[in-house]
Amino acid sequence: MRSGLKGIVKKGIGEMGFNAGGGAINWFPGHMAAATRAIRDRLKLADLVIEVRDSRIPLSSTNEDLQPQLAAKRRVIALNKKDLANPNIMHKWIRYFDSCKQDCIPISAHSKGSVQKLLEVVEFKLKEVISREPTLLVMVVGVPNVGKSALINSIHQIALSRFAVQGKKKRATVGPLPGVTQDIAGYKIAHKPSIYVLDTPGVLVPSIPDIETGLKLSLAGSVKDSVVGEERIARYLLAVLNTRGTPLHWKHWNNRKMDGIRYESEEKHKYDPKDLRPNRRKPPSVSDVVYVENLVTEVQCAMYKTLAEFNGNVEDENDLENLIEQQFEVLQKALKIPHKASEARLMVSKKFLTLFRTGKLGCFILDDVPETNTVS
Repeated sequence: MRSGLKGIVKKGIGEMGFNAGGGAINWFPGHMAAATRAIRDRLKLADLVIEVRDSRIPLSSTNEDLQPQLAAKRRVIALNKKDLANPNIMHKWIRYFDSCKQDCIPISAHSKGSVQKLLEVVEFKLKEVISREPTLLVMVVGVPNVGKSALINSIHQIALSRFAVQGKKKRATVGPLPGVTQDIAGYKIAHKPSIYVLDTPGVLVPSIPDIETGLKLSLAGSVKDSVVGEERIARYLLAVLNTRGTPLHWKHWNNRKMDGIRYESEEKHKYDPKDLRPNRRKPPSVSDVVYVENLVTEVQCAMYKTLAEFNGNVEDENDLENLIEQQFEVLQKALKIPHKASEARLMVSKKFLTLFRTGKLGCFILDDVPETNTVS
């Protein structure tokens, strides 16, 4: 980690603390404790485990407490949300897991073709067991908000078209916030042999002592924003983007944006970035799409300009903090937040985080590919 970013992260102990006491993040609701116990019990019966991780944080999005049990089972690691991760780095992660002799496949839980490839891997790994067992159990596990329930729903749709499944199928509850699934539900997806898939709640370890891991999980949405604070998460994201020089690459990704060319909508928009999250009942209109496109243009231009004209050293903690303060000011203007708004900084943070989490700022991976051959 670069020294400037390390300084920003280190301040998580003090003025950028996760909570009033600072230090380790503690977000372990009562249902997580009960769910963890239930998951441990059911893991003993599972024939295979699909461990879903966020492709942007392939190592940070692990539950370390469950790793010993998961490593002892037939396991497929599904790196979900691959559409939000940089494909130029994703292949390095695949090679890394291959070197650890661990089956791993990048997926998008909302893509039928992607999920079908995952099921092919699962069926191949169960091939030996299928020949001697009439009933098989597959468990889907992972930390909050990595897309487990969305994956379960896609598996159901595929199962309905491939197998003679009896009975009315229930859909798993899906939501943009961590902690939506709070019990363990079983779904039968096939006959001969009977295959059951268990969807489980997302569970974290009781305490995350490593501050950077906690920030990454918060940034990816696996921890409620209120636990850490939107501004602190946004500051970390800005620190990562600046130290990696990401805004400088945006000019090459889309010259139209950097040249300030804008599209015009035919109607006045009534849209807010919080509505970017998937909502199948009400798809965005052309006006909404144009508005978001222009909003992203403004944000990327502002970020590019501030970093390109920056005379300091992003590896210096103080210089980096000064740059981030400047960027908060230009982002307030780019995101069209009133100058005198009493909660302007909070509003900037929320909207900026939403753009990142929905992939509007471009593909990104937070974890660095490790040099060792040991799966974290």
